[in-house]
Order: sequence, then C-alpha cells, then structure tokens
Amino acid sequence: MTSPNDVVITGIGILSSLGEGAEANWTALRSFSGPVLDGDRFAPYTVHPLPEVDWSLQIAKRGDQRQMEAWQRIGTYTAGLALEDAGIKGDEALCASMDMIVAASGGERDVDVDTMILNKVAEGVDDIGVAINEVLTTELRPTLFLAQLSNLLAGNISIVHKVTGSSRTFMGEEGSGISAVQTAAARIRAGQSTHALVGGAYNAEHPDMLLGYELGHFLSRGGWAPVWEREPVEGGGIVSGSGGAFLVLESREHAEKRGAKIYCTLGPVAADQGMPGTQHTLARLERMAAEAGLAGTGMIVSSASGSHSRTADEKTFLQAHAANIPVRGVTSAFGHMRDAQFPMAVALAALSLSHGEALPPLGSAFEAEADAPSSIGVLTVGFNAAEGMAVVSKAEGAGA
Repeated sequence: MTSPNDVVITGIGILSSLGEGAEANWTALRSFSGPVLDGDRFAPYTVHPLPEVDWSLQIAKRGDQRQMEAWQRIGTYTAGLALEDAGIKGDEALCASMDMIVAASGGERDVDVDTMILNKVAEGVDDIGVAINEVLTTELRPTLFLAQLSNLLAGNISIVHKVTGSSRTFMGEEGSGISAVQTAAARIRAGQSTHALVGGAYNAEHPDMLLGYELGHFLSRGGWAPVWEREPVEGGGIVSGSGGAFLVLESREHAEKRGAKIYCTLGPVAADQGMPGTQHTLARLERMAAEAGLAGTGMIVSSASGSHSRTADEKTFLQAHAANIPVRGVTSAFGHMRDAQFPMAVALAALSLSHGEALPPLGSAFEAEADAPSSIGVLTVGFNAAEGMAVVSKAEGAGA
C-alpha cells in the first residue's frame, strides 16, 4: 500500500572512476571486468582515480570552479547530475524550495605545510609543539581556513545550482552519509519536506587524505583485490576512490504531481554507532537488520570498506543472518569514497531495481549469481565506526 509521504528516489548523480552519470556507471557495472586503478602516483598505495571531467558542463563559471577545492568540484558537479536526472535543474521554483543535506569532509590541507611539520618530527626537534606553532604562524595561508569549511560544498551547490531551501552539513566519514540520507528521508516521511538533495563527495587523489588513513594503518599496500578478500594483502585493506553520489529524494505525492520518473521507494533508514569489537558490532547490525527489514530482500548492496577487522565483522554478519541473500561489495568497483559510501550504495540499488536487473558479481567468490530482485538491502559498515542499513523497493504507481 502506498502513501503520499512515501520516500521515493527521482534523481541519481554519480561521478566515479568508472565514468560520469548514473547510466554510464550502470553500464560499466553490467560489463564489469575489473576496476580502474592508479598504483603509481601514490605508491605504495593504490587509488581509483577520476576520469577527465569537463567541469563546465555542471559548473558554468570558471571563477566558481577556481575557488573550489577538488572535493567541492566533485560534489557540486555530481549534485548537478542528480538535479538534471530528476528534471529539477534550472527550475527556479523547485530549486528554491528544495532542502539539502550534504555529507562532507573538512576540506583539503596544505600539503607543503604538513610536510614541513612531518620533517621537523623526523628531525627530532626538542619541542614539537613549539615547532608546529612556528610553522603554522609563518607558513599557513589565512584563506586556507575559509577553503576548508565543511559547509562550503553545500554553499557552492546553492550558488551554482540555486538550491536554496534549508541546508544541513554532516561530518563524520561514512556516518555522515548515513545520517544525511536518514535525516532527509525522515523529514519527508514526516511531512516536513517535499523534496531534498542528499549526498557526498570525496577526493582520494590528495596526499593528506591518504595520510589520514595510513596514520591508522588502514590503507592497502599490496594493490587491489575484491573487497571481501583483502586479508592476505599487505596493509590495512582500504583502496580509496575519488567520486561523488547524490540523490534526489521526494515524497511520492510531490513526485507524482510533477510527473517525475520514480526509480524506487526508500524504506526506513537504520543507523547506529557504538563500542568497537565484533560482538558489539554484530549486535548493532542484528538490531538494524530487524528495523530495516533486511531479511526479506532479494539482494544486499554493501559498501564494505575493506578495512580488515570491520569488513570481517560485516562478512560474519552476512554469513550468519543473510546467508541466502546474494551480496555485492560495490567498493570493489569504485573504491572507498568515505562520505559518499552510503549514498552510492543506495544509488546503485535504485538503478538495479529501475533496470529490473541484478548487479553482477564484482570479482569475488563471496558474491553469488542472482535473479532480478524486487527489493534490495543497503548496508554500510564504516571503516572505523558507524553502521547503516536501508531497504529500497521497486516503484509502484504513477511515474514508476
């Protein structure tokens, strides 16, 4: 039974190493023969790099492009793709009343200044605190602080695409993407919002992003393997990827009134975060699976990070509680996009349902062949913390 306040997905924007746009990425996945990788620029680390992008297709003004960092350009561009896909881009009334929730990082650091500080640590200075303050006060550009504001991605989307309803920015790695989708969906279901732009972006091709992971020993040093099979590979298991994923969520009533194409219906979004450790994690995942209705789905799209302990916990959960449901670890294809992980997984599940096809296995024996599903579970277990689940179902009614 449908409801006017059902949450439906009407727009998908994807930018990844596999291509630009929802359909290009879907086509690449259907004939997936291996990921696009760069193992040279940041050796011994491997990344999934972006292809060449003509930013002017979604960010018309050169001045706007120049003042954005790469992650902001990626996000603003991908948001434009989602708005265009939903038929909202350029509609002043719809954009002005549209809410926006962005999952964002803290910007990109000044690598030269970070290098100076790390060199001083390596030199063994007497008082590292004094040395850090000295470098920061003499070398750091004051404007860098402005460029690093996490809400600048939302600000740039507002400026470029005129999305000027309410705006929220969440930070916190994968948890920010989960919370962004959860909050937008809850607001629409409660009648507090009619349509919202939700998503995130990540630039893996920046040394400070790799440094942040490697300080926690999370990065793979042995190249690529399917995300479920990285335990034997040297390093921590993560192969990061540049890209973005944005969704247009609407109430069913709002979407049908404007004659929008509906990809699928988004059910309740469950989220949690708590104590580390396998037993604590499994208990949270079991609770969320019951809340989201994961057991009744025909496929699970997972954005497992590859991080050894957390991905092992996720695999244990899937083997115990979803043993008969085919799984797809989409990070094998795109890399770990941090803030965009959950929106990306939701987007791919929506594309699968709208095309009436199952995502193919992505290089792992853990991923069984599958028939076309009528509902798909979406699962994200953050590389360090945070977990999220949702179920998307085939669209019903007008616009489907």
